[in-house]
Amino acid sequence: MTEDLHQLAKMLHELDDQMVACMKCGMCQAVCPVFAETMKEGDVARGKIALLENLSHEMIADAEGVQNKLNMCLLCGSCAANCPSGVKVLDIFLKARVIVNTYMGLPAVKKVIFKGLLTKPALFNTVLDLASKFQGVFTKTASEVIGSSCSRIVNAPIIGERHFMPLAKKPLRKLEPSLNTRPGKGGYRVAFFPGCVIDKIYPQVGQAVLKALRHHEIGIYMPTGQCCCGIPALASGDKESFDKLVLRNLEIFEKENFDYLLTACATCTATMHELWPLMSGDKTQSMQDRIAAMAAKVMDVNQFMVDVVKVSMPVQGSGTKVTYHDPCHLKKSMKVFEQPRALLKTNPNVEFVEMADADRCCGCGGSFNLQHYDLSKEIGTQKRGNIVASGAQVVATGCPACMMQMSDMLSQHKDNVAVKHVMEIYAETL
Repeated sequence: MTEDLHQLAKMLHELDDQMVACMKCGMCQAVCPVFAETMKEGDVARGKIALLENLSHEMIADAEGVQNKLNMCLLCGSCAANCPSGVKVLDIFLKARVIVNTYMGLPAVKKVIFKGLLTKPALFNTVLDLASKFQGVFTKTASEVIGSSCSRIVNAPIIGERHFMPLAKKPLRKLEPSLNTRPGKGGYRVAFFPGCVIDKIYPQVGQAVLKALRHHEIGIYMPTGQCCCGIPALASGDKESFDKLVLRNLEIFEKENFDYLLTACATCTATMHELWPLMSGDKTQSMQDRIAAMAAKVMDVNQFMVDVVKVSMPVQGSGTKVTYHDPCHLKKSMKVFEQPRALLKTNPNVEFVEMADADRCCGCGGSFNLQHYDLSKEIGTQKRGNIVASGAQVVATGCPACMMQMSDMLSQHKDNVAVKHVMEIYAETL
């Protein structure tokens, strides 16, 4: 207990040091998708930082209220990307969630999810494999074009009115159990981290990535036993589970040598590249060095194909109109936005069209969608409007979570717009 209190005090001090740069200028108001809907000062970065400046007192006075305010955030990074003072807002909010959770303790439901399932990938996979076999009893097809489902029961618990993507009949880990191949003419050897959503819901995205890597004769290391990148646990303030997931993945990938660790999920990329080292400050120097070395190898697959493999020069094709949505974590955190567009343009059967506000958040935000679905839907509906206004028949992106959110919005409006990953469209040319 004493050790926990010392750690809490240290984290509070570190948070104070990071917040002093905020000038309270209010620039974050102009770009925050949550504030645009609620118009509440407490929902914007400036308001949250003002709350956090007196965090130790506020936690004692109203810990639950502080937690609720911190959770009213998509963690999209729009505020940080547009802050004139360079305040690392996401770093501050994530650390603050850890502090509040350390003080309050994790809710029972999240304990079951994170400590009981997420940190035990074999059990987690077994539970979802079983769920995939019986999901048809409770759901029905909502859109053939999108492939979405909805509940057979009105006002079903959790599902509600959502149009969601069903669990795959066969996850990627069963379609491609493991890979360990040497490089050919491509010269490079990469590790591939599919992530939870691609493995369990969008295995075709993982297959498209593997098809592209094989086409370019890139050596592939895709080990068994991979688990979640850790962002769901960290976003909920459960650093203990986050650390376990980081360590497990680290030990698995350290078994082989490779040039890059690729992901096809913007959130996984940003988490592994940015947050793994950020949250390792309480580890030994040796462990920090190991995490930093692995994080340095992490790269988005779109960036790899364009910047490293140097795929064919973009051409302006004709045929299916495709637009592109910038995932927040890919553009705002990783600064990757030109490469996915270039990759789309290599398909001669695609006519690329830009949508308005392509980099505006889709409103998913992981657990934000579960806790604040009405608000998430309002933000997502605006994204849906921009997609439809572009005249595109397909909307592509580089994040499976964004794919799920846009599928929900388009399906509910009965729009005949397909949702695909950039790598799926690129793989069609190979």
